[in-house]
Amino acid sequence: MKETESIRSLKGVGEKTEALFHKLGIYSVGDLLHAYPRDYDIFRRPVSLAEAKDQEKIAVVGTVTGNIDMKKVRNLTVVSTTIADQTGQCKITWFNMPFLRSTLRRGMVMVFRGKITIKNARFQMEHPEIYTPAAYEEKLNSMQPIYSLTAGMTNSTLTKMVREVLEHLDLSYDYLPEEIRLKDHLAEYNFAIEQIHFPGNQECYLEARRRLAYDEFLLFILALQQMKDRNQAEENHYQMKAVWKTEEVIENLPYRLTRAQEKVWYEIEEDLKGNTLMARLVQGDVGCGKTILAFLAMIMAAENDYQSALMVPTEVLARQHYESLTKLLEENQLLDVYAPVLLTGSTTTKEKRLIYEQIASGKTRMIVGTHALIQEKVQYENLALVITDEQHRFGVRQRETFSSKGVKPNVLVMSATPIPRTLGIILYGDLDISIVDELPARRLPIKNCVVDTSYRPKAYRFIEKQVREGHQVYVICPMVEESEGLEAENVTDYTQKLRKELPPDICVEMLHGQMNPKEKNAIMEAFAENRIQVLVSTTVVEVGVNVPNATVMMVENAERFGLAQLHQLRGRVGRGDSQSYCIFIHGKDQAEHSRRLQILNKSNDGFYIAAEDLKLRGPGDLFGVRQSGVLELGIADIFRDADIMKMASETAGQILELDFELALPQHRGLKERLEQYCSRQLDDIGL
Repeated sequence: MKETESIRSLKGVGEKTEALFHKLGIYSVGDLLHAYPRDYDIFRRPVSLAEAKDQEKIAVVGTVTGNIDMKKVRNLTVVSTTIADQTGQCKITWFNMPFLRSTLRRGMVMVFRGKITIKNARFQMEHPEIYTPAAYEEKLNSMQPIYSLTAGMTNSTLTKMVREVLEHLDLSYDYLPEEIRLKDHLAEYNFAIEQIHFPGNQECYLEARRRLAYDEFLLFILALQQMKDRNQAEENHYQMKAVWKTEEVIENLPYRLTRAQEKVWYEIEEDLKGNTLMARLVQGDVGCGKTILAFLAMIMAAENDYQSALMVPTEVLARQHYESLTKLLEENQLLDVYAPVLLTGSTTTKEKRLIYEQIASGKTRMIVGTHALIQEKVQYENLALVITDEQHRFGVRQRETFSSKGVKPNVLVMSATPIPRTLGIILYGDLDISIVDELPARRLPIKNCVVDTSYRPKAYRFIEKQVREGHQVYVICPMVEESEGLEAENVTDYTQKLRKELPPDICVEMLHGQMNPKEKNAIMEAFAENRIQVLVSTTVVEVGVNVPNATVMMVENAERFGLAQLHQLRGRVGRGDSQSYCIFIHGKDQAEHSRRLQILNKSNDGFYIAAEDLKLRGPGDLFGVRQSGVLELGIADIFRDADIMKMASETAGQILELDFELALPQHRGLKERLEQYCSRQLDDIGL
């Protein structure tokens, strides 16, 4: 069996199961192997009932003291009994397990494992697992994987498939040279891949995770450094002259540029005038005014008779940027002169043909769109400037794809993800970095609060009040749908809950990454137009449309997100003139999480929050929903694993200094893996 084989080659995978795997982004055996668990179910030492906490998953050694009762409730068979230990009694209930009536007997001593509920000092446990004390002792401290699932796929099915792959796949070959592995104290690949799925203990898990995180960073940095070296000090074939038109546009704006915006615009202008190609990252909080800098650069290119392209991750965002650009040009009598066009995946064939002609002939100087901008059929006349918004949503080699359209263009990358500068230098190693660290004076600071789940009824009333005042609301949940073994709010159920809590005339809809692009676009457009008042979503809105009318962001299970990501989500509100609010709700008995979240209460500065996040999240922060970072990583996290990233960066530099083309025998495996990685990056964007 090879990693490249189709998932269909696995025993028991038919057409229906294959379709479910595809929903999870799993197409090959290798994809399955690298679909790492998002959490683990740890078999901890049993506790007494007196030590139990409400809603906690525990194991209790108890004696069956009650009768084994069975009754029918509608379509359910309910079996119940009572168990006791030296500190108390607990009522136990199972559903649709009638055989327990004959297997359980009064006086039996068993281990009961499940979620405990405590009401009025009475203990209850529903549907617990049952083990003999000896059987539980064998499982003690073991970590059972919990995978991200989709409706119709069970955790046990996925676990079984992963076991089959690990049994039949030859993992003895390690593509990382042994001297590097020993120098950086890394586990072997076969150990890492097996232990990440089925860890013997937490120590094995940490070793496995460290190796796989290192690999992700190393491959990314090698790809980036090779690109940087090829692009370094390349001649700028589109050298531009400074133009008065940009100054006129700045003068006509209904607001003054901040000092930070003026400084960064000067840096962009100097780059475009320079002898070498521009490769610049403009970093700044959501709402700091990066987009106007991109538009000014496009105007400068157009005034020099060159074309520019602005590429963004979603169609809705592309349309919004296009509308903002056309409005700006119209206000400055430039719309007919530059003739901007919008090109996305949903543009009709007839419209595309016309747009392709306008681009190829040079009739249009400004092109806004999605990945459609780099499809084969698009031929540019003289593309001098490429701007990518939220570059981390694109593949590593995407910027190179534009080069095949003609002479290499100047590149400007815009990102609202706050990253400490030390990490930014590694992550964006091929780019000069500019930071817009000042918000426009007209923006009202967002009011924040960190609360527990008891605040929900009050929050729902506040949401209704805001909607009645004409505003809109985001509600963020960490999961798409309910998943076994994880206590966290999910978008599917929460949408139904809110529809019941709020009056029927308030439109509540959901949005998540498993929807097809058409559905997502329709929902985001409806929200942007206020046809939806409350949007329940996963973090897919993190890079979203500009909805100035949205004034409330409520995040459920806020403890499951990194601070930097919560700040990014918070940036979805506070974009209009009205006061905006952010409500962070954390789970019960989570005092330490509450303290961590208070950092968001104290500051709206994304770079300060990112630095604090970096300090707070260490190797001990093992579990929970994987943090979404600047890169689309499988297991690594740029904040939690900053030290690993720095080490991988240093090693990548040493490898390339010795053998830039990876032609030496000891680098053969690494070269093959890097080629697969770069190829997959392009596959991810449909090329």
